Amino acid sequence: MLKEFRAFIARGNVLDLAVAVIIGAAFGKIVTSLTEDVLMPVIGKIFGGLDFSSYFLVLGEVPAALKGSTDYAALKKAGVPLLGYGAFVTQAVNFLIVAFIIFMLLRTVNRAVALFEHEKARAAEEPKAEPADVALLREIRDELKARPKV
Repeated sequence: MLKEFRAFIARGNVLDLAVAVIIGAAFGKIVTSLTEDVLMPVIGKIFGGLDFSSYFLVLGEVPAALKGSTDYAALKKAGVPLLGYGAFVTQAVNFLIVAFIIFMLLRTVNRAVALFEHEKARAAEEPKAEPADVALLREIRDELKARPKV
């Protein structure tokens, strides 16, 4: 069983998947930072200083120590049931950014593959011109064959 597991891990697909997961996790952090630290503050500023992360509805009892609090993280940590639609909007923007980047990446790859296939087909269609010295040697050979044998 250990040998089979080692063979499974040694396959290129598994290693490629592991690298993709690691890069994906790092990419996710970059997109999250882009959304939370760059885009959402700009969107909030455009719409009059709105902070989407503070949009929520309280669905249950709030502890006495947190009465009147608008700190989503503190209320959530205290176990208060909340409907955090502002956090949802932020995650939806994250998703749209990731989806757009993946779309652009796949679009670029598809164009590159199409270009490669086109070049490959064009190279197969056009026979290469033979070098001048090969053509000259071929003519000499044909002339020698055509001469009468003595």
